[in-house]
Amino acid sequence: MLARIAAVRDQIRPSERKLADYAMAHPGDVINLSMAELADRVGVSEPTVARFCAALGCRGFREFKIKLAQDIAGGMPFLHQDLSASGELDADGAVPGAVLAGKLFDRTIATLMQVRNNLPVLAVDSAADVLASARRIEFYGSGNSGTVAEDIQRKFFRLGMPTVAYTDSHVYFASALTLAKGDAVVAVSSTGRTRDILDAVQNARKAGADVVALTRSGSPLAEMATVSLVADIADDFDIHSPMTVRIAHLVLGDILSIAVALRMGDTLQDRLKRHDRAVDAHVSDTVSDRAGDS
Repeated sequence: MLARIAAVRDQIRPSERKLADYAMAHPGDVINLSMAELADRVGVSEPTVARFCAALGCRGFREFKIKLAQDIAGGMPFLHQDLSASGELDADGAVPGAVLAGKLFDRTIATLMQVRNNLPVLAVDSAADVLASARRIEFYGSGNSGTVAEDIQRKFFRLGMPTVAYTDSHVYFASALTLAKGDAVVAVSSTGRTRDILDAVQNARKAGADVVALTRSGSPLAEMATVSLVADIADDFDIHSPMTVRIAHLVLGDILSIAVALRMGDTLQDRLKRHDRAVDAHVSDTVSDRAGDS
């Protein structure tokens, strides 16, 4: 819930934004307040509190407090620990490696737990069904999301499926126009608002292709996609902050590739065995050739 608040903060009304800032700064206080008390403390009306809860996908203030309490109990405040150099410095004025490593691991683990707990199982099944039956799969992403798209594409390539990954916006915009019914796109975007990705996905949908999105809930990309796997993570892109959303998307890519592999059954196992034997033979021949040259 804390991550979801941060994710929607810039999209809600200024009065609701005051609630978001207070909840992120004082989550422990919020769970002990009534709606009227919270509204009075922040300086907003009770209907504003109700709208704020609805914007977060909660059916009411009570459900909002329950989910917020679960975050606190599960260690989610790690997501909001600043990994800055302004604290816990050693004698040389640097952040000790143990402190830095501990915070990075804690933040990443907390992120993965959050995504796991909020991952809709039906969406995973639907996405795997789309990809398993696709004639061709194209993977789109820009920047860090492009790196993730390429990584996931390599996993599907090993399954023997016709796949390609594009990270150039001009290329995937044009390529999406060539798709047809029975093809699929996996679009990766941490914000779900990248104009180039949205234009390419629109082209793919108009061409009849299905789209699986790895993105943020409530984003334009999530709305356009056939099925979405969401990771509501607030990365602030500061040099001291880990790109946890990238790690979460990589795990979601693993989930999809393994789910598709399981749907392929024994046929895939035979193909992977032939692949491994061919790779081993190639490596052996290469080593022998080099030994002979020397």
